[in-house]
Amino acid sequence: MMDIEGFWRAVLRQDAEAIRRFFHENASIRWHCTNERFNVEEFIRANCEYPGEWDGEIARTERFGELLVTVTHVYSKDRELSFHVVSFLTLSGDKILALDEYWGDDGAAPEWRRNLHIGQPINFRNGFPAM
Repeated sequence: MMDIEGFWRAVLRQDAEAIRRFFHENASIRWHCTNERFNVEEFIRANCEYPGEWDGEIARTERFGELLVTVTHVYSKDRELSFHVVSFLTLSGDKILALDEYWGDDGAAPEWRRNLHIGQPINFRNGFPAM
């Protein structure tokens, strides 16, 4: 079984060698929100050259056969940036064969919706929305 916590630790540490060990050599990675597709080496470069230092925590994991779904809260160590990431990992054994990710910036509701005076904050931990 794949070590999903180990995978996210490697991604957050921007540890290229550790990340590489989680992927099948012919894996395909897709970031749908920015319409980008990467091979493993391109994904590693995009991840490891991304500026800043990162931390995060897995909020939810679901497994459906060879499909593993995670929801992860990723944030900069200086707490300036915060994202929630939904990842769909298609596995072949204990290796990632395909990774489809959707990254959303955390932030306040838009002004037009705040003006409606509807909804409530979900909850907060460490100053960030938590799941």
